[in-house]
Amino acid sequence: MNNPQPKERSGDRIAAQNRKARHEFHVLETWEAGIVLQGTEVKSLRDGKANMSDAFATLSGGELWLYNLHISPYEQANRFNHDPLRPRKLLMHRSELRKLVGQVEQKGLTLVPLDIHFSNGIAKVNLALVRGKKLHDKRDALRERAEKRDVERGFKEKEF
Repeated sequence: MNNPQPKERSGDRIAAQNRKARHEFHVLETWEAGIVLQGTEVKSLRDGKANMSDAFATLSGGELWLYNLHISPYEQANRFNHDPLRPRKLLMHRSELRKLVGQVEQKGLTLVPLDIHFSNGIAKVNLALVRGKKLHDKRDALRERAEKRDVERGFKEKEF
């Protein structure tokens, strides 16, 4: 089982993050997948012009596809620009896809991208298998974060 928190590796540069994903969902498992992009999409990603708040991945025809990832058109490209919301194919090993098929078919589980980063110049997506949080779970998480912040603030004040 993969670690829910992605590891920061040297040389990796995050191009876009889905900030709400960890607030809206319980992350059960994560994977790293390659993504098939056009040239202008890569240039826009390097500029940080992507929105992945509504993005999700599905399996169809034995392949993994990413939907609703908005990559803005590259400003310097003229007529050769890409469609901002086109479905993008994700690349994973067949053995990983087989494991994923059974888990995604369970009721209430979804594949959501957590971030897009560049690893050795190649765009990669961190995908998470998630289950939606209930409203009381979100409130509990906010309460715990506020309590932790207050405790740390108290320690800082005592140091001076």
